Amino acid sequence: MPSSLFIRSKTSKPSSFWLSSSLLGSFRLRGAFVDSPSSARPDSLRPRYNREVTIECPAKINTFLAVGPPDERGWHPLRTIFQAIDLCDTLSIEGAEVDEVTFSAPGIPSQNTVTAALRLLREHLEIPPQRIHIEKRIPAESGLGGGSSDGAGVLLHFGGALPSDTLQEIALRVGADVPFFLVGGRARAEGYGERLGSLADLPKRWLVLARPEEGCSTAEMFRRLDEKTRPFLGFPCEDTLYNDFERVAPCASLDLIERLQVHGAKDAALTGSGSVVFGRFASEESARLAGASMKSEAPWVHVCSTLAGPART
Repeated sequence: MPSSLFIRSKTSKPSSFWLSSSLLGSFRLRGAFVDSPSSARPDSLRPRYNREVTIECPAKINTFLAVGPPDERGWHPLRTIFQAIDLCDTLSIEGAEVDEVTFSAPGIPSQNTVTAALRLLREHLEIPPQRIHIEKRIPAESGLGGGSSDGAGVLLHFGGALPSDTLQEIALRVGADVPFFLVGGRARAEGYGERLGSLADLPKRWLVLARPEEGCSTAEMFRRLDEKTRPFLGFPCEDTLYNDFERVAPCASLDLIERLQVHGAKDAALTGSGSVVFGRFASEESARLAGASMKSEAPWVHVCSTLAGPART
């Protein structure tokens, strides 16, 4: 599965299509590239609004994450390397009489990345009421970017014809990680999410993800990290794992990093602000064996692989 979001249309005639990165200025429709117009044309997009579709929205890991000191606004500049993985939430979208957004998982606030994406798109497009259901497989408070990916799925579905800089601006307003999910694959980000560049794909890697019972509030993790003196590291030259949030991660997450290595991981680290950790394995077989063993040591374990980015010319 490529890291761009896969959308299937549920109509009488099969018409599945891919939306690749808006940053590439085009999207794939029924197997052919169609140039995005320089300005949005709501009338031409209206059939998409009434069509029932399902969208697979992938999670991410951070293979590198360095956090700078907060600025005068309290915002933290970051240096990070994202990698998309094939653990996905599923969005189901169809036209409705009134807006309705539901989630399979409890505890999602009524104002979230999906509602924010829809609201901000309506500043540029005439989008009629929609019924959106999100089947959650990416756990919350885990550092896997599930909410950001769900928001990006809405942006790419409804806003694929907007100018790429407009879509990037909207994505950043939804959340700092959302622009990455418009790109997919592997990418490097700096600053506050506004400086983002695609990186060459590495060979496919097999991963084991593990989450302790405890989740991690992003705001609380930043607060704890600010109590620690630390350098603001630059990007590594090698594909090595690093995450500043391991300085303040739950002990249960750090224990799981050690257990993944005991079970054969080449290396292991926390992703995002936690609490999920991941280990990188030499093969699918070794990852699945380790995943089976880890199920007795963590309440949530998932085996998956990295995802390549959309084809680039």
